[in-house]
Amino acid sequence: MKFSEQWLRSWTNPEVDRDTLVAKLSMVGLEVDSVTPVAGDFHGVVVGEILSAEQHPDADKLRVCQVSNGSETFQVVCGAPNARAGIKIPFAMIGAELGEDFKIKKAKLRGVESYGMLCSASELKVSEDHSGLMELAADAPLGMDIREYLGLDDVVIEIGLTPNRGDCLSLAGLAREVGAIYGSDVQPVAIQPVVPVHEETRPVELLAPQACPRYLGRVIRNVDLSRPTPLWMVERLRRSDIRSIDPAVDVTNYVMLELGQPMHAFDLAEIRGGIRVRMAEQGEKLVLLDGQEATLTADTLVIADHERPLAIAGVMGGEHSGVSAQTRDLFLESAFFDPIALAGKARGYGLHTDASHRFERGVDFELARQAMERATALLLEIVGGEAGPVVEAVSEADLPKRDAVILRSDRIAQMLGLELEPALVERLLAALGLAVSAKVEGVWEVQIPSHRFDIALEVDLIEELGRLYGYDRLPVRYPQARLAPQARAEATAELPALRRLLVARGYQEAITYSFIDPKLFAQFNPEATPLVLANPISADMAAMRASLWPGLVKAVLHNLNRQQNRVRLFESGLRFVGQLPQLQQESMLAGVITGNRLPESWSHGRESVDFYDLKGDVEALLAAAGDAGAFRFVAGEHPALHPGQCARIEREGRTVGYMGAIHPQLATELGIEQPLFLFELHLAELAVGKLPAFRELSRFPEVRRDLALLVDRDTPAEEVLGCIRECAGDYLTDLKLFDVYQGKGIDPSRKSLAVGLTWQHPSRTLNDDEVSAATQTILTSLGDRFNATLRM
Repeated sequence: MKFSEQWLRSWTNPEVDRDTLVAKLSMVGLEVDSVTPVAGDFHGVVVGEILSAEQHPDADKLRVCQVSNGSETFQVVCGAPNARAGIKIPFAMIGAELGEDFKIKKAKLRGVESYGMLCSASELKVSEDHSGLMELAADAPLGMDIREYLGLDDVVIEIGLTPNRGDCLSLAGLAREVGAIYGSDVQPVAIQPVVPVHEETRPVELLAPQACPRYLGRVIRNVDLSRPTPLWMVERLRRSDIRSIDPAVDVTNYVMLELGQPMHAFDLAEIRGGIRVRMAEQGEKLVLLDGQEATLTADTLVIADHERPLAIAGVMGGEHSGVSAQTRDLFLESAFFDPIALAGKARGYGLHTDASHRFERGVDFELARQAMERATALLLEIVGGEAGPVVEAVSEADLPKRDAVILRSDRIAQMLGLELEPALVERLLAALGLAVSAKVEGVWEVQIPSHRFDIALEVDLIEELGRLYGYDRLPVRYPQARLAPQARAEATAELPALRRLLVARGYQEAITYSFIDPKLFAQFNPEATPLVLANPISADMAAMRASLWPGLVKAVLHNLNRQQNRVRLFESGLRFVGQLPQLQQESMLAGVITGNRLPESWSHGRESVDFYDLKGDVEALLAAAGDAGAFRFVAGEHPALHPGQCARIEREGRTVGYMGAIHPQLATELGIEQPLFLFELHLAELAVGKLPAFRELSRFPEVRRDLALLVDRDTPAEEVLGCIRECAGDYLTDLKLFDVYQGKGIDPSRKSLAVGLTWQHPSRTLNDDEVSAATQTILTSLGDRFNATLRM
């Protein structure tokens, strides 16, 4: 939003300088992006009048002009194409300065003396227009300094408003803010209803009242659009970065800047019947004012007559119904459009207009009639004409509701850290247009005005008080709280501890996107249907991940492609399983390793990681909560893992994760040429453990027996160990698998498992008969269940 400081001060003029005002605007949330002078730094330029313009005797493109400043006449040679007798122009007299290095002196052009210079707008740095002389109004006083006449000792202030402050997209809103900040009087423009002089109207129908609950229209006949827009209005529009077009368009733009109500003027002759505010028909065509042909969609609100659409509501009018030099009668509209109904519509057609910018943020729904009267009065003053009555169609039930908000003084003190005087609270809120009434001491009922779409809660009101009181004046206090030690559950493994464990084992944490390429999703989870985003960032980030592996594998590829061949990464995050409304979000911990087992060094070789390197890391995670024995590794299947190197991790029969080597086909598709191993675990299952308990150490000796067992090669060692634990008795204190052998001397269908068993009694020494009996029980059970025999 750009506006002129002089225009703002015509509404409210606090006794502060420009720099202070600009700084304060930023401090209250209306951040000032730039402050730019409206004209160049020049002096000695006055209003002059060309009395005559004769052709230069020796130059086809030059004219010899006689120019008056009101008291003297000067000869000036000028090359502007519009230099002619009777116009008033900026006249730089001898001695004038147009910038630091440009001083006007007496000159001789092609043998003719020239005593000054006639200026264009670009030479004064008023605008970029250098096509000819800057023409002034016919009533401009001769000899008057141009800076004073045009009010050029002014600046354009540009503020970057947040989307919730649509109420400040006008001079009225900005003046209200400045008046509230400094307690200065605000002098709004006087708006009186225009008395109609004829009865002509056009009927208005609201066929989409939820999107447009209020629409006003008025017929103005016999206008003369050949009349120029007044210079003061052109200048205010220019300083707000709006180009002057014609009086009808200029007036609607001016009222939009002044009051905040976007408006539109139609050529009455192009309206067939009455006005219908309706949703567009799918595929309906409309040529817009910028010449673009829009193919309308069914969710677009349009202003139409009884035959065709006239405009995209709140965005841009149609070319055929726009005003032109031939327009004699106007139909002026002023409406309220629901912000939600218009949100994104302009962008959908590749447009962004001042009107759509305001309507999408919320326009005062009580402002339409006031703006209609203001625009009518300005049009009648500039282009003449005869105004008819205002026709209003309104759906009260669909207009926004403004419920009162209760404000408590103790809540103000709690959030701002200081006590505000009740009178100050009421004054600050009232200055913003909020109706404040005291219910009981320290409690107010605040009625929210129609122009504030961003206030609905008590905290919103407290924010307004903090802004206006001054954030820099609020006390600086450290937060205080009563802190007591919290008991930590020892039988849990929290995520930070798991992260530290993995880092200690050589991993680095990665953070990847939760949304991935649907093709990558299908490669890792071919049997699942991805949850696809309705509005993805890009086509390759459209599916919500059902595993953390795709993101980690992409990160590994990124490193491998940059010659980082030893990679260990882990990530904790959510995966998304199922579809809405049964979508499940599960917290997972996943990791991936590839490359050499150990960093390159003279002290060891360059062995590559294998399945058991990863298994050791996973076992360390499972043991972190103190209940490693609750988990089992079972041969499993997963579409992303190698069929012969995949383990399913179980706890009490529940699957809690998978680990293994990446599937060879998947590795080929992804371009991975070295062994790569992955794991993924449910965090909730990792966290639950077992509290360690003290047991008195035995003073009596241990007894150890080593057994070499022959079993079928497909028999899992874990099942053999489980059987031994069941049969070994209460005094077994340790069980180790210390060797696995297949090869010479053993049946190819069998394998040898060497296990070490340790017994220890807490109160006496075990004898050989007891140990032998336990050993025999174990061998009998193993023989029955696994056809196991002792290796000789």
